[in-house]
Amino acid sequence: MFESLTEKLQGVFRRLGGHGTITEKELNEALRQVRLALLEADVHYKVVRQFVQEIRERALGAEITRSLTPMQQVVDIVNRQLIEVLGGGHSRLERAKSPPSVVMLVGLKGSGKTTTAAKLALHLRRQGEKPLMIAADPQRVAAAEQLLALGKQINVPVFVPGDGASPSQLCRQALQEAKHSGASTVLVDTVGYLQLDIDEMRGLNELHRLLSPTEVLLVADAMTGQEAVHAAEEFGKAVSLTGLILTKLDGDARGGAALSIRAVTGIPIKFVGTGEKVDALEPFYPDRFASRILGMGDLLTLIEKAREEFTQQDMESLAKRMKRGSLTLEDFLQQLQRMKRMGPLSQIIGLLPGSPQVKGRLDVEEMDEKHLHRVEAIIYSMTPVERHNPDIIDGSRRRRIALGSGTTPADVNRLLKQFREAKRLMQVLSTGRGARSSPFLR
Repeated sequence: MFESLTEKLQGVFRRLGGHGTITEKELNEALRQVRLALLEADVHYKVVRQFVQEIRERALGAEITRSLTPMQQVVDIVNRQLIEVLGGGHSRLERAKSPPSVVMLVGLKGSGKTTTAAKLALHLRRQGEKPLMIAADPQRVAAAEQLLALGKQINVPVFVPGDGASPSQLCRQALQEAKHSGASTVLVDTVGYLQLDIDEMRGLNELHRLLSPTEVLLVADAMTGQEAVHAAEEFGKAVSLTGLILTKLDGDARGGAALSIRAVTGIPIKFVGTGEKVDALEPFYPDRFASRILGMGDLLTLIEKAREEFTQQDMESLAKRMKRGSLTLEDFLQQLQRMKRMGPLSQIIGLLPGSPQVKGRLDVEEMDEKHLHRVEAIIYSMTPVERHNPDIIDGSRRRRIALGSGTTPADVNRLLKQFREAKRLMQVLSTGRGARSSPFLR
């Protein structure tokens, strides 16, 4: 979602990198461009003003204008300021002194609260927890059915209260069920509101009192921009929010909510939703997020995702073949399938340093699920010899492969071109030679 902002900031840094030294006038112009880029990304104007002011003070204090490497120092200052705006350090979920820990999810209608409950439950289960989800939204039609279906999908139990149960009855029944089943964490999917009026605030506060939750997490839609910030302020008046989960960070929003909400409300972001699938939830790390915004990648998150799909032996074997440049089309297909399980390919590429350039070379926007099916069909239509040595594929072989896969010779050509480009890039990345092309390391 930050591609436009990333491109604009990188443009500012490249212009600064063209100077041996930077005058105060050039610094002011660069900061003006940074301010415009942030405002265009829908960042709250007060946050932008404070952000630029802090960068200017730090830059002048560090005597950037007299430095022999001014651009690198400016990037470092902007990075540190972004981390500060985003919250500084990682904020973990708190645990109750004696289980179960109660996590109350609140939010507006349409923010993705029910799906987020399931995502968080899956995340906790993978961490060794024993979660229980509570369907506490009787107002939305089929809300309980949706949560039950999600619970079945991720193998997490769901407690659904009886018809006509009052909030007090609901709370008592849910906590009794959690203790009876030995659940370590209770996730309460509460009513979604169009807006909070006095009566709704009172009802939310009453539910909070009865549950005595360890965490109260606001689920906010990042696509709504500054409305998400306003929602955080309103819910904060009704209950004491302990954290935020920003959903739909994979969308086309400009990203202003993510950069504003912590600075405006003081409430830490604990998780971000990066897609519709139940495993598309990431813990929020301000330093990693800042690195993504600046186009420097997020290798730690990439490594964590890769560990879920690759064994150590797989990674060592792949690294050796990447360095030798001996990857085959079978390797190519296998890695694409594994990356598909890690998340959308555009998101995975976005975690690499210099990702805008990589995306441009590989046309990752076209490499969606339908494209992967086409790739599979083409590669499976090749002989083993062709998969291991694609250079032998001439015109007649292309026509045969296209016929067997239900595609065209042009599709086969496109795949072979993508494979050669990916193979070359992987070899460059594995040997570290690509680092010298980064605008941040010149």
